[in-house]
Parts: sequence; C-alpha cells; structure tokens
Amino acid sequence: MLRFLTAGESHGRALMVIVEGLPAGLPLTVEEVQAELARRRLGFGRGPRMRLEQDDVTLVAGVRHGTTLGAPVGILIGNTEWPKWEDEMSPAPGRTERPLTQPRPGHADLAGMQKYGFDDARNVLERASARETAARVAAGTCAKALLARLGVSVLSHVVQLGPVESKAAARPEPHDLARVDESPVRCFDREAEAAMIAEVKAAAKAGDSVGGVVEVLAYGVPVGLGSHVHWDRKLDGLLAQALMSIQAVKGVELGEGFDVAGRRGSEAHDPISWDDASGEYRRDSDRAGGTEGGMSTGALLVARAAMKPLATLNRPVLKTVDVATKEETVSFKERTDVTAVPAMGVVAETMVALVLASEALRKFGGDSVDELVRNRDGFLGALE
Repeated sequence: MLRFLTAGESHGRALMVIVEGLPAGLPLTVEEVQAELARRRLGFGRGPRMRLEQDDVTLVAGVRHGTTLGAPVGILIGNTEWPKWEDEMSPAPGRTERPLTQPRPGHADLAGMQKYGFDDARNVLERASARETAARVAAGTCAKALLARLGVSVLSHVVQLGPVESKAAARPEPHDLARVDESPVRCFDREAEAAMIAEVKAAAKAGDSVGGVVEVLAYGVPVGLGSHVHWDRKLDGLLAQALMSIQAVKGVELGEGFDVAGRRGSEAHDPISWDDASGEYRRDSDRAGGTEGGMSTGALLVARAAMKPLATLNRPVLKTVDVATKEETVSFKERTDVTAVPAMGVVAETMVALVLASEALRKFGGDSVDELVRNRDGFLGALE
C-alpha cells in the first residue's frame, strides 16, 4: 500500500510530505514535482499569493541519482515568503501581538478553536489552509509516475464554474491535458470557457467568490482494484473519502451517481458485452464511473468533486462574533481567490492517483517497479 503524511502550515517555513510504499526503480526528479506544483497554481481568478509564492522543492530522502530506492520518499517545499512570517509563525516560545479573534464562517476557525482550546484562529487556519494541498500534489507526482508505468493516466477538467455548466459530450483524453491546462479555467469546452471567465469577472467585481465542479478521468485502470469484501476496501469509498478530504469540497460522485438516482433501473446501469477483436468484456456506457461492487471494472473511471464558493471574500460581509468580546462583527480577510476550482482539479487528480496507485500496489505487489509491472502483466494475461 501507498501511504503519505503531510506536515506544515500555510505561512510556515516549509511543507513536508513523506511517501511510504513506493517501489524501487521509479524515476523521480525535482523538475517533475515542480511541474505538477506549477499546474496547481493555474486558473483564472486566483489571488496574488499564486504569483508571490514559488514552490522551492527539495528531494530529501528516498531518491538517489533520479530513482527511488524503495525507502520512504521525503519531499520539502520551502515557503519563499517565510522571512515575512518568521516572527508571527516562530516555533520559539512567545505569543503573538495580533491574535485573530473573528472566526470566518465556512472555515475551520471556530470549530477548531473550540476543539483545541485556542483563543487565536491562526492556530487553526494555518494548517486548515488549502496551501497544504501543495504537499499532496508533490506526493501525487510520485503516484502518477508509478501509474504511468502501469499504463494509467489521470487528468481533470472543470465542468461547472458557478452557474455555468459545460454541455459538451466529449471528454478530454490523456493527449488533451496540455489543452486543458492552457484554458484559463481548465475547461475542455471552449464555449463554456468564455461564459465561465465572464462569471469569475462578475464575481470579482462584486468582491464575491464562485465554486464549481471538476471531473477527474482515469484511463487505463485495470480491472480488480479495490474489493467487495470489506467496507473500507471498496474503491469507490476510498475515492470518495480522498476527494471529500480536499479543502472546500462538499460533494463527490462516481459516474452519474446523482443523476441515476432519479432513473429506473433499466436506465441506470452499464450493459456488458464481449469484444471479439480485443478478447475483452466491455461496458456499453459509463454510468457507474468505472466501478462496480467496490472494484474497478477496467472501464474509464469517472469521478466528480463539487467545491463550494470560497468563504474568504474580498468584500468581507459574512457575519461572525468576536470570540474575545462576543460582539457581532464581520470575518477578517486573508489573501484570497475569487475561485480555486481550476486548481482544485489538479489536487483532485492527485487524490485519485494516490488511491489508484495504492490499490495497484495492494493488488499486484512488488518491491521494484519491474516486479510490479510483471505481476500486473501476469494478472492481465490470466484473464485472457
């Protein structure tokens, strides 16, 4: 299994991630990690922090001469703005002179302050911040590299931004990723793209924010990842948890999950057929999103994640209470985006890739990449 653990605060010295379970022999470079982190900064409607903060990546463990060793991989992402925050975020004994006592609705602030007994919201918001996803994306770079050796590609695109929905039936394929990333809102539908940009501009002018929905597609996923045997081994459950864990995500579906709830059974499932040419079973549709009974079917895996509008606004109007005085006030403002949906798509790719890589390792095993691939080939060969 693949495991990862992140550490670090939004304005701290650095973010860290340790990835455990990667087999030996996987090529991995700083440049690959930086390229994925650069994709996370994409998207029309992002705030100035995306321009100010660069991702200073260091591979500190588990990689030698560009190749994994089978040991835990440690990645450090330095915060280039740390000098501005060194006093405020210092780990040395002391106390801030500027406690934040107006918790922001829609954030972890108040519940975290109550849970841990804090009187300063910064003790909560620094770790709850979506900046933490940079460490996840670094881990996801490893997962994507591993999946690529198994012929699996994971990509995302925005299918809804605010009230604007893409009506296009065509989905991007792996060779379309550059085209998706070139879109200011990472939308594959050029007609919808223009309307999405206009919606973001309107929200920005009003000092407001917009949410949206991204679709994650995984091509080449082999049959049999996950399991029907235990509740915590079901692939769709693992994917749902991983996607729901992303900051500000409030809804997840596999395939046409919500739509099929309103249909009759005769119109809700994927008919199975046999393809003589390939010698494989086929699903004639993708309503289930590539999973059945908690296992991958070998069909295209389709997952969607819905992100709420960001709760920190450029026009602070959300009512709150000062925890020190109990007086009504408005929530304070940290630097914010009008929307982070396009970037959330990159993070969603990461979480799907980490789940698929972990389940591939559980299914096929192997201490080296070559052994893993041989085991996969043996399994697929047995199916024939």
